[in-house]
Amino acid sequence: MHLFTPFRLGSLQLPNRVIMAPMTRSRGGAGCVPSPLAGTYYAQRASAGFIVTEATHVSAQSATTPGSVGIYSAAQVEGWRGVTAAVHAAGGRIFLQLWHVGRIAHATEALPVAPSAIAARAERRTAGGEMRPLPVPRALAIDEIAGIVAQYGTAAAHARAAGFDGVEIHAANGFLIDQFLRDGSNRRDDRYGGAAANRARFLIEIAAAVAGAIDAERMGVRLSPTSSFNDMQDSDPAATFGTAVTLLNELRPAYLHVVEALPGHAMAPPPGTARVAPELRRLFGGPLVLNGGHDRATAEAAIAAGEADLVSFAVKFLANPDLPERLRRDAPLNPANPATFYGGGAEGYTDYPPLPE
Repeated sequence: MHLFTPFRLGSLQLPNRVIMAPMTRSRGGAGCVPSPLAGTYYAQRASAGFIVTEATHVSAQSATTPGSVGIYSAAQVEGWRGVTAAVHAAGGRIFLQLWHVGRIAHATEALPVAPSAIAARAERRTAGGEMRPLPVPRALAIDEIAGIVAQYGTAAAHARAAGFDGVEIHAANGFLIDQFLRDGSNRRDDRYGGAAANRARFLIEIAAAVAGAIDAERMGVRLSPTSSFNDMQDSDPAATFGTAVTLLNELRPAYLHVVEALPGHAMAPPPGTARVAPELRRLFGGPLVLNGGHDRATAEAAIAAGEADLVSFAVKFLANPDLPERLRRDAPLNPANPATFYGGGAEGYTDYPPLPE
């Protein structure tokens, strides 16, 4: 088994195990509609085992990030329909990542929401382009939570209507679901707080709603158990995320996507942090996608050792639209240009060259 061995993921036959990770590109248009260039961008990368799109808002309440995209309006569904058509015409497979930012937002007409009124000690870019500290969010009332769960179900149905092969629930990186999971951001004393099973309840209810809309075999879940990004902490990540994965097993998701960066990566946990991915691998009953600064050698080693079934790549895929072929040939990689990562037009988006014919 290696990166270039085909893999069966539910009803999808993947040509390889090189997955395109979700990456914010901040090129959405008015109304959080995908840019016309998005179809070109994703179709260029259709040789991935499958693509996971940039994080995509499930509601207008979440849509506070400049240049972000959504899946809650008819115009957004139509915009994404052009993207999926382009990817499928190029022979690819594409999942939409479902997102609610929670407390990682600036107040616009109302305060951002979170499990508890605890601000993230982080800065975020405003619509005017300034970096500002995040405000103290408003704790969600218990009777509001069902409405957000329903938004995820509706978003999954919209994704199906837009032609996606599946969806990935973004429960990582310090956004709303992750905020419920971790005890550093969740201090509730109702059925959504306290014990790990209660803190996982929001994720499990969302996963059930999504599975009801698009089928569990077309649903993935992304977790980041040891990441401190967006000011996240948990007193016992192995117990917290082990509980969440054990409960997810009952729904039989298509895959689990675990972010746990390798040492030396910018997103790596502090030295000495115990890795949680091996325990989640043991607990999860389905395929596991591993993410976190891998190259061909480390990805091959992880698959050969049984640590993962597939490996996802972010910046390398951003800068190399034909990444699977480059890895297969051990060909040189295009360097990425960080100045064009977020926002703009075709430069740094659709103009990275493929290998010569």
